[in-house]
Amino acid sequence: MKSISTKDFLASKKDFKIADHKTDYKADIPKEEGEKLLNSEKEKLYDLQEKLYADSSQSLLIVIQAMDAAGKDSLIEHVFGGVNPQGCEVTSFKTPSSKEYDHDFLWRHYLAVPAKGKIGIFNRSQYESVLVCKVHPEYNLKERVWDDVKDFDKKFWDNRYESIRNFEKHLANNGTRIIKFFLNVSKDEQKQRFLDRINEEDKNWKFSSGDVVERSYWKDYMKAYEEAIQETNTDFAPWYVIPADKKWFTRLAALQIIIDTLEDMNLKFPEVSKEEKEALQKSKIELENEK
Repeated sequence: MKSISTKDFLASKKDFKIADHKTDYKADIPKEEGEKLLNSEKEKLYDLQEKLYADSSQSLLIVIQAMDAAGKDSLIEHVFGGVNPQGCEVTSFKTPSSKEYDHDFLWRHYLAVPAKGKIGIFNRSQYESVLVCKVHPEYNLKERVWDDVKDFDKKFWDNRYESIRNFEKHLANNGTRIIKFFLNVSKDEQKQRFLDRINEEDKNWKFSSGDVVERSYWKDYMKAYEEAIQETNTDFAPWYVIPADKKWFTRLAALQIIIDTLEDMNLKFPEVSKEEKEALQKSKIELENEK
């Protein structure tokens, strides 16, 4: 069975352009074969997550960003549906609350960072502050630090990128491995998924008229994503640009990147000391002789 080279989706460190990355790439794997591979790889993820939990010296943070309808929720459901919930936490970041606006823009994200031994998934993330807030700079005024959108100049955005890089470097230096996914969906595919949500009653709840409004800013969002990835793509927190026009392939590619990352973390089950082994044997004898 064919596999996927996850390096194909690493964003380049220099001159990154979203246009250089396909939205419908399939790696010549038929859908049926890909779905079988997805199921077998999920078993591998379960085993690696158990080892991460037992090792308890590191954590894994997965950041997922994308345009609406790119498949963030379904990716999380299909990739992590079988893992132990004790070792995996999903945080979906919505519009900040008044309490969150009372703190700096990274505060709520730091609170959600996974503990050692766990996988943390950010469904949207700290990057909203340099994506939606860059397309709609007036949102930044809610932080009550600045008085006018004219304050959001190049220096302001450079400081935001620097803050994010420093945040991620601090996490990486303290045992958190970070990988970031941009699900690269085409504008045509997004349109079809929006129409599906409107035409199928059981999907109506997923659609908001505001989705169409945001779609009109497509070029602005692509520019914001391109700049954010250029500025924050580092060795300690790399960006992967994953084709998202075919959901089954998106899930498979993301899963294999996660597995490759966990395998690279050199995780180990705790070693049992000589004394502990002797105690285990004593307990075994007691249990076997129990009437």
